Amino acid sequence: MPSAYGNNPTTKYVIYFVPPAPGYEVEEQMSEIASTLGVSGNTTPFWNLRPDEAVVFVGRTPPECRYFSYDNMLMRRTIGNERRWIFSNLVDTINNLVIKTEGTPDGASGDPFNQTTIIIITADRGIDQRIRDAAESAGYSNNTINTQVLPSVMLNMGLDNDSVTFASFIRPALFNDTQAGDDYINNTPATIFRITPNNTTELDPYDYPELRIRGTGQTEFELMDDLEELRVAILEKYNKSNATELPTSQGGPIGSDAIQRGINAVGPTNDECYLWTANQTIFSPTPPFFDTSEYYPFLRDPAITLGNDTDEFIIVYGVNHVAAGKATYSNFAIYGADVFNGVIAITNEDFNGSAEEYLPDNPNAKYLYVYKLSRNCSEDDQYCYEVPYGQGVHGIELDQPLFIGWRAYLENATKTGPAYSEIVYDRAIKFDPKS
Repeated sequence: MPSAYGNNPTTKYVIYFVPPAPGYEVEEQMSEIASTLGVSGNTTPFWNLRPDEAVVFVGRTPPECRYFSYDNMLMRRTIGNERRWIFSNLVDTINNLVIKTEGTPDGASGDPFNQTTIIIITADRGIDQRIRDAAESAGYSNNTINTQVLPSVMLNMGLDNDSVTFASFIRPALFNDTQAGDDYINNTPATIFRITPNNTTELDPYDYPELRIRGTGQTEFELMDDLEELRVAILEKYNKSNATELPTSQGGPIGSDAIQRGINAVGPTNDECYLWTANQTIFSPTPPFFDTSEYYPFLRDPAITLGNDTDEFIIVYGVNHVAAGKATYSNFAIYGADVFNGVIAITNEDFNGSAEEYLPDNPNAKYLYVYKLSRNCSEDDQYCYEVPYGQGVHGIELDQPLFIGWRAYLENATKTGPAYSEIVYDRAIKFDPKS
């Protein structure tokens, strides 16, 4: 693979491996990917689907964690004579606040973790109902069955070379029991079925589903003065170093924007806000399995690197979106700007008390955070991460351009991602020795 494509480090995802349609074989490239991941059998992580077919997850949800979701991505589509990598979500996720399970029948509040559920991915009402009828006959309750709609009105569905390609992911984050989480990731208790009708029937396609609405009208902007006070305190503490304040912008487009423009969205979800240290958003059309080092030159102009001098470091700071009530969990990560390799994610669970060191007399400091990225963390610096190097993609080299990326997931009040218009953007400052 030429890139890590902006992985969420320390948070592993699960991808469905789907059998091919009857009479078809998995393409060689996909077979090689499956083999590399230790998956045997005639299945593929990227798949296409007839408009009357379905892919079905039957199994258990993740064990208790801060967040999980099931999401579908449009991976590849043909635009003109060009096969493009889109990597964009299509509709809302099924997340831990809305999923129908034995512990949350019909999506009622309850316990959604480690529960039996069925998730049907399809564009057609007819096959969806037939699967529900079969599941009920097998003893599953209809109030534990979910449908994820593939909106065929915007998709060229089918099995030929120009048909769209999909992928489906489970995103769990911050397991209460790390071992239980690892067991779920490594041996997910579920089966993936591809359902193909034996006989052709008249299609009954779903409409594009209604989306959950981002935003509550309540913002984080009342913390702007406190954040400015924190900024000044940071600059004063490190006033013997040269300070470069990095830009922050929205990292990627929303899914429907990317699909309509035919650009690569790098895997967004409606449950999340993405920010990064750049002055513009991802915008490029790309081929499948593209080399990120050939794109997004603005991430390296000027290049931000992290050397080995004790007086060279990055301070990441901002509003703790979880403490402010705008997210279920949030994190930031450091990435190589050429291959988008995420090395570590620092989560909101690591933020507690970090801003109080700078603002001991400010009662709103509990809603803020400060964290240091360095090659040499001192023993008494609790809120510091030593960025490794000399470890390939598991580190960032001393002369490798880098960027910081932020994620904020799932506002409880809306059961979807926070609104960009209601959050205060996170920030970063690069400090260098004065010559």
